[in-house]
Amino acid sequence: MSTPFFHSGAESPDGALHRIFGFRSFRPNQEAIVRALMDGRDVFAVMPTGGGKSLCYQLPAVLMPGTALVVSPLISLMKDQVDGARANGIRAAVLNSSLDFAEQSAVLRSLQSGELDLLYVAPERFALDHFRELLASCRISMAVIDEAHCISEWGHDFRPDYLALSSIPELLPGIPVAAFTATATERVQHDIVRKLRLRDPFVLRASFDRPNLTYEVRFKEAGEAQLISILKEFAGQSGIIYRTSRKSVNDTAAMLQKRGFRALPYHAGLSDKERHDNQDAFIRDELEIVVATVAFGMGIDKSNVRFVIHADLPKSIESYYQETGRAGRDGEAARCILLFSQSDIPKVRFFIDAMVDEEERQRALDSLSKVVAFASSTACRRRMLLDYFGETYTRDNCASCDVCLGLHELTDCTVEAQMLLSAIVRTDSRFGAAHLIDILVGSKNQKIRDSGHDRLKVYGIGKEHDKKFWRRLIDDLIARKAIGRSEGLYPMLYLLDGGVRILKGEEKVELVRITEKKGKSAASKRGGLDVLAPESKPLFEELRKLRKRLADEQGVPPYVVFSDKTLAELSDIQPSTPAEMLIISGVGEVKLVRYAAHFLDVIARYKAR
Repeated sequence: MSTPFFHSGAESPDGALHRIFGFRSFRPNQEAIVRALMDGRDVFAVMPTGGGKSLCYQLPAVLMPGTALVVSPLISLMKDQVDGARANGIRAAVLNSSLDFAEQSAVLRSLQSGELDLLYVAPERFALDHFRELLASCRISMAVIDEAHCISEWGHDFRPDYLALSSIPELLPGIPVAAFTATATERVQHDIVRKLRLRDPFVLRASFDRPNLTYEVRFKEAGEAQLISILKEFAGQSGIIYRTSRKSVNDTAAMLQKRGFRALPYHAGLSDKERHDNQDAFIRDELEIVVATVAFGMGIDKSNVRFVIHADLPKSIESYYQETGRAGRDGEAARCILLFSQSDIPKVRFFIDAMVDEEERQRALDSLSKVVAFASSTACRRRMLLDYFGETYTRDNCASCDVCLGLHELTDCTVEAQMLLSAIVRTDSRFGAAHLIDILVGSKNQKIRDSGHDRLKVYGIGKEHDKKFWRRLIDDLIARKAIGRSEGLYPMLYLLDGGVRILKGEEKVELVRITEKKGKSAASKRGGLDVLAPESKPLFEELRKLRKRLADEQGVPPYVVFSDKTLAELSDIQPSTPAEMLIISGVGEVKLVRYAAHFLDVIARYKAR
């Protein structure tokens, strides 16, 4: 493993970086990984989504003799990666079940004849004896395992077919093996290194911080109005809405379509064709919003997702981090909004309680408690996320989460809490939240009259507040363990010791409220294309239309042609010649030859007006 794979007569990584990818400098950590691989070392790297990990193996794959094998779990992800690599002039192919026999044979011939820099394969391929035998006759430069957390039972997406990859060091001796993942705790990291049998690997744990993402948690309101209001802040931009169940995905997508949004559903209950078509439409910018379960997203390489909304509680911090990480992969500003209510917790518990394996159930409960703590806290969201992954955030204010932006204000609600607690006591802890709220706001419904609760001292004393306020207060008191909620179809509220202390005036209750107007102005300014100068936006839109047309002609996603970041630079700088265009980030030599004439023509006509 000590013999370098890179020799002095070859092109330098820095020169290849600009020639192939159009970048003048590496992102943090990329160069160290590239050089480790070219020195023949095994690598284990934890890099956040959007950190540019694909470049870490695509660049040395071009410079090193032989073909780099890249193991990837999803067919759609492989296709996007190959499209992107080919657009940069890299000789790349995919080998999976989406190809017919003739196509697979052609790929294997290219592999054997040394005509490929990169070959993407599914993990199941390594269980086939004939494929393993074939590799022994080919020149392989390195093996790359993407989404490496899938090999660990402690990871959030364990896949048994990944276990066969542990044989790679024996199957392909003398070549470097690299494992990449976007999310791995220290425990998962050690498990991956052990199971893949990495040999004295170069280990890199990049910062989990995604400074271009803004994190917000909002109290979840019933009905459609809240979601519609949020989406109006992202008019014309791409985003993902995550829901827990297939039914809620379908209902939300249908509602958005009726409201005029270009939205489609995605979940495991759809046919393979419908899932593929919906995902493809999103990737090709033919719709703005995908409403999805967690079945969606792992295979998405779309760079210009400007927002991710969790309309239900995610199952773990890892899932939340990975799903929010699908926003802002181009490095531009994007927002992540979590809608949270304590009433979501029983829905998640229902699935956890159905787990047969006790150890698995306890892990799920522990994960749930950490998500609830994150959503309930008034501490910096970014600091809490990084702390979960063992990273210390040193700044006092991240200036990009709802807490640090000052979107919260504390209001003394001790008196209101005492009203609610008194209503629970006076009804002998035999009723649920909806009935107690009806008592407090003075509802005249039949159930209130039949039970005589319109004669209670607390009847109507809270009518100055709406039902939404009282639901928020109940959630807060449950979170602080002042009241409990019974199990069953009709859960009843009852006092805990903390509630008794509040009722006696021994503890104060302050309710966190979101200051909506301040929130919109402070957070919206981080929303993607607002970084463009106003005079550049018309040209940006024209370039985006051109990009879409060219992408459709070539059968690739628009971001494979150029990223939004590249279009933004083109709109601001407005180059006149190919040489000037080559200065733009993301414009390499192959893309310059392929696209310069089209984009320079649109820019010239725009400037001539």
